[in-house]
Amino acid sequence: MEATIRGRSVIARLSEALESRLWPFPVAAIVLGVVLGVALPRIDLLVDHTLPTTADSVVFNGGAETARSVLSSIAGSLITATSLTFSLTVVALQLASSQVSPRVLRLFSRDRQVHLTLAVFLGTFAYAITVLRSIGDSTDAQPVFVPRIAVTTGFVLTLVSVVVLVIFLAHLATQLRVETIMKEIHAETDRTMELVGDSNAGADAYRGEIEEPARKHVVTADSSGFITSVDRERLVRIAEANGIVVEETKRVGQSIVAGTPQAFWWATDAAAAPDSEAIEAAVRASGSIWYERTAAQDVEYGIQQLLDIAIRALSPGVNDPTTAVNSLGHVTAVLVRALRHPSLPAALAGSRDELRVVTASQSRAQLVRSSLSPVRHYCAGSPAVVERFLNSVSELAYVNDDPEVDAALREQLEALDLQLREEKADPAESDRLLRATRAVIVRLAERP
Repeated sequence: MEATIRGRSVIARLSEALESRLWPFPVAAIVLGVVLGVALPRIDLLVDHTLPTTADSVVFNGGAETARSVLSSIAGSLITATSLTFSLTVVALQLASSQVSPRVLRLFSRDRQVHLTLAVFLGTFAYAITVLRSIGDSTDAQPVFVPRIAVTTGFVLTLVSVVVLVIFLAHLATQLRVETIMKEIHAETDRTMELVGDSNAGADAYRGEIEEPARKHVVTADSSGFITSVDRERLVRIAEANGIVVEETKRVGQSIVAGTPQAFWWATDAAAAPDSEAIEAAVRASGSIWYERTAAQDVEYGIQQLLDIAIRALSPGVNDPTTAVNSLGHVTAVLVRALRHPSLPAALAGSRDELRVVTASQSRAQLVRSSLSPVRHYCAGSPAVVERFLNSVSELAYVNDDPEVDAALREQLEALDLQLREEKADPAESDRLLRATRAVIVRLAERP
């Protein structure tokens, strides 16, 4: 089970690394196009003279000049279509960045439809110019050679490219809708939560009391950025092999600066003398630091993207409360699932149930505070968003059984109450929302 979870985590990180870049799939398609462009003319040499005459209505039946013209037209049109695709993608990125959030650009750069479209276009282009070089004119040494099957294949690939272009244009129009963007972020966060939840459930929690020594060894970060992943199974093995306890200082998603503490460690046996340099190198290698956050293990990153959309929608320059309401609905759904899925233990035990890793875990109450506070800070002037906020608090309270989370929800309501008392742009709406807020506070206080 643990090996399966670890394998899924590795696959998630590799998938994130590959899918967030535009070049791997198009480059692979170019290589495939060149290989086909070399192989099919050779097959033509072997089988063309054996084709029945009825095949003339299916395969290409023109001369060398006609074949060159067809392949040249295919190559030129595909480069033009590729330029169009790239230009439309850049426009989509600009619109998404300015209207939604710069952090959602990853959704477009890792969009499989964009990768597929570029791959088909560039692969067909590479195929056409490779086949073009195999066409031979009639000379004294050799007869004219027209790779009919290869040219026909180029024609078919061109038709496929046209269909892919139409699908891409329809897909792009859908992807630019903010509702689609929020749906994609929500789905990605659900996948991350499932992976992280399974990992947390399979972790061996340490149940004893954590006693920290007065003096600890420091493992400093060798680069600046964000913690994108931590292999805690590997950390436990490192700690067991060296007879130490490792303490994390940053959780996944938090920023870290080179030269500052990434972790602490101390020996369980005061008389032991572990290899400090080897331990530091191993602890650093168990975590990944990147210049941007990723969704591989970072549940909070999905919530942050949804919050960015809601906050930007509430800004005076955009003034789109409907989008803010929808975004807050997605945040609430993610939080409801987060309250139910297994939390990361505060400490992890080794094979003999001894303390090995002290984790940088976040409580459910802290997650609720950090997720609701940004929207609550800006929503007092928008009645629709305030109502959605109150519904969110009620929904979270309904599924929650943690007293700390209840306290965090009451804090949010008290803070909203103060904000509404100061917000007097519309006295009638302010009074109504104040009554609704007090009603939710009373319901929370009456919970058993």
